Amino acid sequence: MSWWDAGDDEDEPEFDESDVRIRPNPKANRPRTKTRPEHADAVAGRVLGVDRGRYTVLVDEDGPAEHEAQAARARELRRQAIVTGDVVDLVGDTSGEAGTLARIVRIGERRTLLRRSADDTDEVERVIVANADQMLIVVAAANPEPRIRLVDRYLVAAFDAGIRPLMCVTKTDLADPDPFLANFAGLDLPVFRAAAGRIPLAEITEALTGHRTVFVGHSGVGKSTLVNALVPGAGRATGHVNVVTGRGRHTSSSTVSLRVRTPGGSGWVIDTPGVRSFGLGHVDPNHILGAFTDLARVAEECPRGCTHLPDAPDCAIAEAVDAGELGPAGRTRLDSLQRLLETLR
Repeated sequence: MSWWDAGDDEDEPEFDESDVRIRPNPKANRPRTKTRPEHADAVAGRVLGVDRGRYTVLVDEDGPAEHEAQAARARELRRQAIVTGDVVDLVGDTSGEAGTLARIVRIGERRTLLRRSADDTDEVERVIVANADQMLIVVAAANPEPRIRLVDRYLVAAFDAGIRPLMCVTKTDLADPDPFLANFAGLDLPVFRAAAGRIPLAEITEALTGHRTVFVGHSGVGKSTLVNALVPGAGRATGHVNVVTGRGRHTSSSTVSLRVRTPGGSGWVIDTPGVRSFGLGHVDPNHILGAFTDLARVAEECPRGCTHLPDAPDCAIAEAVDAGELGPAGRTRLDSLQRLLETLR
């Protein structure tokens, strides 16, 4: 006989479910559930700007009732970044009237995503903008001096994101930009030139029509001045260049979308804060080669693992260039590709 069978159990109490102690709920709230509502009544919008946890969202874009609404992030999205350009679903009060606040409950699929990292060894990406299809790189011919390597980094980030790059050189009245632009002769890169009081607004506006174009550039190059000229009433703050350091002062502190209206339609300018560095720790080098479609076809004959750099043995691209198979521009384009790949290495 086991020890627990020993003795008389007639005096032991009997228990049932009513004897289970239930801890009181001091907050009197409902228990959490992983079941989320479907929000079938949500309306679509596009994020135009982000400011301290509040999102300006364009509702009914290009429709008869187009308007802006203020929104906050739903609790279930607290671990997901919401950036300018995102297509989102809203619930709640989306009227946009003063004092109203909607709620973002879903983020749509992103067609493109422009990112940067803190430095080249940091694989943690910082999302800049979603769903842009063009990048306008704004650089000054002088004051501050143009930085070839920074432009290379912008180009790498654009190619990695699948975004078409453009360039605008400002302050061409201070210096001849041709020596600087010669570094990019091998690229399909449309270039606009601007000087004091002479901005080619018609040409730039035509290039922006029908597109979502993110503007990037070093502080002090005149990016905000260009945005204000393209979008009257934008009111983007402009600054000056420090005469001692030669650096521009940060003026734009947030990323914001602004509509450019033209006789042929409209487009969107996405203005970003000026940056002095652009980390590429997240970039896949294969995306860079893919931006050079003619060279990428030749690269299919390269040995496995070929880096396409000057010291790469048996590189099919280098051999084709040396043989003159890629025409007069072949050497220039290969030099451009190698410089961008070297930037990543």
